[in-house]
Amino acid sequence: MMKPIIGITMGDAAGVGPEIIVKALGYKELYDKCKPVVIGDAKMLERVLPIVDSPLTIHAIKQPEEAKYEYGSIDVIDLDLLPADLPFGQVSAAAGDAAFQYLARAIELAKEQRIHSICTAPLNKEALHLGGHIYPGHTEILADLTDTEDFSMMLTTPNLRVIHLTTHMGLIAAIQSITPERTYKVVKLAHETLANAGFKNPSIAVCGINPHAGENGLFGNGEEEEKLVPGIERAKAEGINASGPYPADTLFFRAGRGDFDIVVACYHDQGHAPIKVMGIEEGVNITVGLKGGIIRTSVDHGTAFDIAGKNIADEKSMIAAINSAIELAPRR
Repeated sequence: MMKPIIGITMGDAAGVGPEIIVKALGYKELYDKCKPVVIGDAKMLERVLPIVDSPLTIHAIKQPEEAKYEYGSIDVIDLDLLPADLPFGQVSAAAGDAAFQYLARAIELAKEQRIHSICTAPLNKEALHLGGHIYPGHTEILADLTDTEDFSMMLTTPNLRVIHLTTHMGLIAAIQSITPERTYKVVKLAHETLANAGFKNPSIAVCGINPHAGENGLFGNGEEEEKLVPGIERAKAEGINASGPYPADTLFFRAGRGDFDIVVACYHDQGHAPIKVMGIEEGVNITVGLKGGIIRTSVDHGTAFDIAGKNIADEKSMIAAINSAIELAPRR
């Protein structure tokens, strides 16, 4: 099978992004599974080589077709946006704008199918705003630049995948916002994402909203029957291997042992807490449902300005994010 090309955006260069990218691409096994190419500033990667004591070299290019994809040399599509003396650990409008430009370039390449997945190093929201780009974060930029309305957050660890009906809103508002249509759309997104990645008939389990999934009306006010069941049944009628709703207190254990390929969580903490317990250091944040089938994975941590440039940042989450980008890359 052809190895997918993974576009790795550098994020905010004043943070730990350049360090964890260089460290991660020091693992030869990644090159055995994919063709990684960084989208950023070559000089920002070059300056961290001695900091992390890396023997790698930097190969600056303009197009992914110019990449060598050879272990030992990091290919970087060099946008050349930042000064060589950009301070580590400081909020900067220049770095915020550059982080946006790296992502915008990656989206262009993904739309053109010249890269197969996008993997993002973290950006800083304050710097992003100072740079003139008023978005809450990566996800909203991706949705805007791909003209996508229906998308969802997926989280993964090595043994668990979770996709969310709702994320960053209060619990009461989250429950109110769940509809049969949203349930159906997220179940379908889960199916399409895994099917496009090569999963055969992926099994999708939906969490209940209430304890014990309502216990046949004993708990709650019938939210499962009103908000979840119609969406699940609609998906099943289309041949999607969906089931539930199941009690959340046992479902994640069952999924972790392999009974299901992915769990649909109803609200933020229902899905995030099991992921953090199962493997916070290897957690990956994934945006699915983007138009064109674009997959974006990300480290599950921030820019860590306090340790940037000090060779302290751990690359495990970046390696996990690259591996998820490989796993979920559409098989074209």
